[in-house]
Amino acid sequence: MAAAQGSPTTSARQSSVFKLEGEAHALADRLPELVLDALHVANTVTHGIHGRRRAGTGETFWQFRQFQASDPATVIDWRRSASSDNLYVREREWEAAHTFWLWPDISPSMLFRSHLAPIAKRDRAVVLMLAVAELLVRAGERIALVGLTPPMASRKAASRIAETLAAHEGDAAVQKSLPPPARLSRFSSALLFGDFLDPPEAIAARINEMAENGVTGHLVQILDPAEETLAYEGRMEFRSPEGNERWVADRVETLRPEYQRKLAAHRARIEEATRRIGWSFLVHHTDRPAAEPLLTLIMRLQGMAGDYRWKPEMQSAGGAS
Repeated sequence: MAAAQGSPTTSARQSSVFKLEGEAHALADRLPELVLDALHVANTVTHGIHGRRRAGTGETFWQFRQFQASDPATVIDWRRSASSDNLYVREREWEAAHTFWLWPDISPSMLFRSHLAPIAKRDRAVVLMLAVAELLVRAGERIALVGLTPPMASRKAASRIAETLAAHEGDAAVQKSLPPPARLSRFSSALLFGDFLDPPEAIAARINEMAENGVTGHLVQILDPAEETLAYEGRMEFRSPEGNERWVADRVETLRPEYQRKLAAHRARIEEATRRIGWSFLVHHTDRPAAEPLLTLIMRLQGMAGDYRWKPEMQSAGGAS
């Protein structure tokens, strides 16, 4: 028994478990700070993605139109009508809650932070996820954490998302670098934040599963600038963040062209996988402000599928691979 406990394999496994537990506590401790960062980012981004740009049930003024014989007298706007010879009706913009499934990659590879960036990839993923969650609940949408929570419409939904993430972030399923298998509600949307460095075929298979039932989606690839450029010189030792592998390069700068070519090819395959199912793909580097990808993402939420509904032409053009 003692020999088994002292075996290298068991010792390595125990060390990995202790490391993950430490990382779990560290993220839990930092979540209040990350929540504040997310609120700050959300407050700097103008949003208005809830309106459906047509008349209907809602609280936001849409337009005045002339009274018609089929309209009840109770809908007449007498103040506007008093300034004209015609009767006018005040119309509100149609609003309807939509469900967004959120997922941040908090796997060990997301802990990476080079000398070129002020924040780790995992922290930026959590900040972006919480910031977009805050914007969505302010706009009246429903949000959920993939595999962990049901859709919520409460104004405190973003805080509950953060609490759930803190409570479960040590779980093995949450430590995975791809979203957990989950059946998403029909015609909802998925927002995924991670480095997406897994094999492209594995990423494609997972998002194809999520795209069933007309689910639209948006991937935000978060990379450290050093990962984009391989910004190192001379002899370097590289260590796997999710294992014990190590590799030494004598002149790492000579590897830069081939490394960048392979990274570009990897990203192109992910972009192709998202394009085929009508999803969007966005790249963000951690040396840039968090408001930049958030604003771009909000604009895409406004522009893709209009009212967030699945586009039939995209579905037929990009069937399952």
